[in-house]
Amino acid sequence: MTRRNPWWVLALIAVVIAGNYYAWDAIAPVADLLRAQRGFSQSDIGMLNAIYAVPNIPLSLVGGILIDRIGAARASLICALFCFVGTVLTAIGQPYATMVVGRLLFGIGEETLFISLLAGVAQWFSAGRAALAMALFFSMARVGSYAADISPQWAAGVYAAGWRPPLELAAALTGVSLVAALVYLRIDRYRPAPAESAAGAAAGHAARFRWRDLTRFDRSFWYIMALNVLFASVFFPFRSTFAIVFFQDAKGLSLAAAGLVNSWVFFAAIFATPVFGLIADRFGRRAMLLTIGAALMPITFAILGATSWSLWISTALMGAAFSVIPAVIWPSTAMLVEPGRIGTAFGLINVLQSLGMGALNLAAGWLNDTAHAGPHNPAGYAPMLLMFFLVSFVGFLAVAALWRRESGPHGHGLNAPAARPA
Repeated sequence: MTRRNPWWVLALIAVVIAGNYYAWDAIAPVADLLRAQRGFSQSDIGMLNAIYAVPNIPLSLVGGILIDRIGAARASLICALFCFVGTVLTAIGQPYATMVVGRLLFGIGEETLFISLLAGVAQWFSAGRAALAMALFFSMARVGSYAADISPQWAAGVYAAGWRPPLELAAALTGVSLVAALVYLRIDRYRPAPAESAAGAAAGHAARFRWRDLTRFDRSFWYIMALNVLFASVFFPFRSTFAIVFFQDAKGLSLAAAGLVNSWVFFAAIFATPVFGLIADRFGRRAMLLTIGAALMPITFAILGATSWSLWISTALMGAAFSVIPAVIWPSTAMLVEPGRIGTAFGLINVLQSLGMGALNLAAGWLNDTAHAGPHNPAGYAPMLLMFFLVSFVGFLAVAALWRRESGPHGHGLNAPAARPA
């Protein structure tokens, strides 16, 4: 076997990440029930996902240090436990503060869980297979998001019972993830030694962190970081918090239909993310791919705000962006920094992503409340859409600057195909 077979480990890691991504996206499908049965405002709903991002502002860097010190598998188990406790409190949900605390605890665990599982994939897979393994890892995360979005269909009876059972379902799935994380920890003792795995060696020997490292990155890194942060700050607040209720109020869809439309962004990414990752490895042109993907985001919000076109058009565009950008941006970022500072770079990106996602969740909720957005005033969503358009357009400008720089004498090889493993 078995115990040294990395594909079994990847399967366990996939269960861990899928269950927790389901829990992350569980708020959007239940948002209308929370509004109708609990009297939540849009700001209240926005807070449930904004508070998730708060602990990751200081903890993203700390989480990377923790992973290096105690190991990716042990860190994964600790974080999965935080996620499980958080989703249980969220499902209890009364008073509102209990739900907020639950989402806070979930946030403490989930982001570091993501980083630790990604590090675990790198440790178990050699350089020649790491790209495919990471792409599959991201695909399984999308499976969790997709399942959450269509849960009003396949778990219609759960939703018919009120706002709490859907959140209890999310808690049960994070419980399954916790068990998978425990099994992963037990199997990790059989992981090949660093000498047997180049990726594991790279992931297992990080340079000592120094604060001045945060200011010593190349200009190309700051361009790609801007896209990474701004893309996440737009995509997740919209798709994971406000998209479904927007589709219900402004486009006249039922809860099930709105969830289905939203889910196809994640469904497409399940299959397309590995494809774009392999394309980038085979042909290069990473900066160009990122620029094309980033351009689709402001176009999407322009279509949603200014036209009555089919929602499947905007869904297809956003799904393409969500497939291209994650598949290309993380390996590209690693190419722009020295191996000894990759942890610092990823930690900094996650800190700023958490700030951006928290800020835009709160801003979107505030804009919707201020403009009295709702089923009787669909036009009230226009300020939110304009905000998302402007922020995503800035992200496009940043990656266009990266493409131009990487096409010149200061490039870092983003345009070149990946070297074939020996």
